[in-house]
Amino acid sequence: MRYHNITKDDMRNGDGLRAVLWVAGCSHGCKGCHNPITWDICGGIPFDEAAKAELFEALKPSYISGITFSGGDPLHEKNREETGALIEEIKETFPEKTIWVYTGFLWEEIRDLPCMKKVDVVVDGPFIEELKDNTLHWKGSSNQRVIDVQKTLAEGKVVLHDT
Repeated sequence: MRYHNITKDDMRNGDGLRAVLWVAGCSHGCKGCHNPITWDICGGIPFDEAAKAELFEALKPSYISGITFSGGDPLHEKNREETGALIEEIKETFPEKTIWVYTGFLWEEIRDLPCMKKVDVVVDGPFIEELKDNTLHWKGSSNQRVIDVQKTLAEGKVVLHDT
């Protein structure tokens, strides 16, 4: 897996103060994307042990609510295995932290991924420029959903996260 940045103390990409891992690779190519530099699966730099140590250090403070995976698309087919393993390790190391994932895939396409059992919130669906709305909370276009993953898995139907 490759990545472009680790943002610390972020307030825009999920609930509370968060660390954000900006993963390289996206196959959606959404018109008007705010981060097209991250589309290239070979872009950015390798996510190595030093990057993981930096990310885990960013997650340590008690005032950090959790981590957000963004990009690019952390669930790009070539990222899924490593993203999944990292999600598992983060949840094991920091069980009190929440995990958010932004993806252009629909929930129905990713719900069976093993890592989803450890994710708290998924913002799903491609960004659609014609549906862009700057008043939306945690998403860019009105077709996207902010899904409470644990309630969705428990109830067997999509349950939206309270905003």
